[in-house]
Amino acid sequence: MKLLITLIALLSVSLSFGQDAKSQAILDKVSKKMKAESSFYIEFSANVKNSDSGVNENETGKGWVKGDKFYASYGDNTITSNGVKTWTIVKAEKSVYETDADEEDEESINPKKLMTIWENGFKNKYARETSMGEEAVHAIYLYPKNPGSVDYHTVILYISIDSNDLKKVIMKMKDGTIMTYRLTKYTSNPSIEDSKFVFDVKKYPGYTVIRD
Repeated sequence: MKLLITLIALLSVSLSFGQDAKSQAILDKVSKKMKAESSFYIEFSANVKNSDSGVNENETGKGWVKGDKFYASYGDNTITSNGVKTWTIVKAEKSVYETDADEEDEESINPKKLMTIWENGFKNKYARETSMGEEAVHAIYLYPKNPGSVDYHTVILYISIDSNDLKKVIMKMKDGTIMTYRLTKYTSNPSIEDSKFVFDVKKYPGYTVIRD
């Protein structure tokens, strides 16, 4: 479950405690592009690896975003929000966790937050130009401003130089776990019915709804 609600979200550069002008300019372009879209759809793959514990897990996920609403599926789990309430559906527990949509959770990764993870709570540092396959990308490091309040210490973003699209996110956790999210598909401004973001308890017989 932590895979679904962690994301969203590394390395031999000197740490600066301000915002790096070059990286900030690139991130501003990505944010502007995202905010100009009324909706988007993404597909992603995720790998969670910890050499000490022997964990090496792979999953795939999908996400739909429309304004303040979103729906994401990740493995056997689902999280959906109508902009007022958010429901996290955990199949293994046969439980549904209902919270207010505006509640802040530094570990929560929904599609919208994944695509603009850098906007709040981070310092940034430009690392280098590199490549993913045949595509040239920027590598930008993020460091939490309040490291004691989160489980990760570094996030790396890989952003297309040509399109300003986010391509990959790596989160390095304090326990040695490395989470890697790859954006495998991105669709701009698809038509999405509002019913996509409505939680229907009748579809989950036998599940317990837990409300904060």
